[in-house]
Amino acid sequence: MDSKELRAMCRTVRRDIITMIHTAKSGHPGGSLSATELVVGLYFGDIINVDPKNPEWAERDRFILSKGHVAPVLYSVLARKGFFPVETLSTLRRFGSILQGHPHKDHTPGLDCSASSLGQGLSISNGLGLAFKKLGTAQRVYCLLGDGELQEGQIWEAVMFAAQNKLDNVCAIVDFNHVQLDGTIEEIKNLDNLPARWLDFGWNVIELDGHNVEAVVEAYRLAATVKGRPTVLIAHTVKGKGVSFMENQSDWHGNAPNDEQCAAALAEIGGGSDD
Repeated sequence: MDSKELRAMCRTVRRDIITMIHTAKSGHPGGSLSATELVVGLYFGDIINVDPKNPEWAERDRFILSKGHVAPVLYSVLARKGFFPVETLSTLRRFGSILQGHPHKDHTPGLDCSASSLGQGLSISNGLGLAFKKLGTAQRVYCLLGDGELQEGQIWEAVMFAAQNKLDNVCAIVDFNHVQLDGTIEEIKNLDNLPARWLDFGWNVIELDGHNVEAVVEAYRLAATVKGRPTVLIAHTVKGKGVSFMENQSDWHGNAPNDEQCAAALAEIGGGSDD
């Protein structure tokens, strides 16, 4: 996709996020909206090597959604990529649906890992990256982390492991929106000097505007050129991006919009990829 098409796809995905969470009357819009460009850029920017017609293709790259509560953004992207029908998005969080509140690999085409408690995804990514190294394959592993999730100790154990083992096929992405479930990062457990922390642990660090989809794609491309150490993309984002009354509000971490709020949000976001 070119830049115009990528931006249009971001609008489409944001509409999907609001619509499916409104329909389900449950879900996590804030972080899904802040991560939109990060996931769209990965899947539609000619970065991740996957095949929707063959989801279990052994030579595919892997994407690990460590902050699993933002499943709506991934579900929308997978549907728009062709892994399953777009109409399935309306079944989010229903009993028997392939689209549960947190991703379940055995149920959903295109998923590489189930997501449960926060803090586990980077360790899983490291295991995959190390296995690919030992097999001598060129596959890459991408792992989306929340900034509140970085308060988990397991994350920093995984950061050390990846650096020590020179896992240059692992790319972590931090959705740095500064807001978590019940307040700001700074109020709860501060992550000041975050780029320096990753640098000190031996990672290559790329800071970027996480809502500039062209910059996101370029950052992924740069990460793939780095040898001998893993890369982290620290993406500066806005919680609830694209819907003014949701932006930077912890109340929208895990609440569904009502009918009036849904209509207002969709009007703000505007049209989809087929405008």
